[in-house]
Amino acid sequence: MSWDIFVQDFPPDAASVSAIPDDFRPCTLGSRNELISEFLEVVPSADFSDKSWGKIEGDGWSIEINICEEMDCNGFALHVRGRNEAAGAVEAILNHLGTRAIDSQTGEFFVAGPEARRSFEKWRNHRDFVTGQ
Repeated sequence: MSWDIFVQDFPPDAASVSAIPDDFRPCTLGSRNELISEFLEVVPSADFSDKSWGKIEGDGWSIEINICEEMDCNGFALHVRGRNEAAGAVEAILNHLGTRAIDSQTGEFFVAGPEARRSFEKWRNHRDFVTGQ
């Protein structure tokens, strides 16, 4: 199980997910190779030996990056596990790319800082309850 963050070109003026217009069509985020280069600028140790499934390993945390197989990517997902520091890595990635994302825990836009860490903690508590840990 992972805390999933879904990244896409979302309207910058949408205050919530429900405020995204029905007719909104996201722009591409760039080519897969461009995105991988951007990730590597933030986390040089990221492993993209499989270009559609990158991996970032931290001290007690990890993030898997699921990038589309098409050359032009409309979005990608971050699958986050481990300690709170992982939420900071998500923030750094989103800030560097200048993108918005949906937090699967809240169903709303990812909010950096303490709110992201609280969301990640809530997800971990739910995971531990479901798995009986």
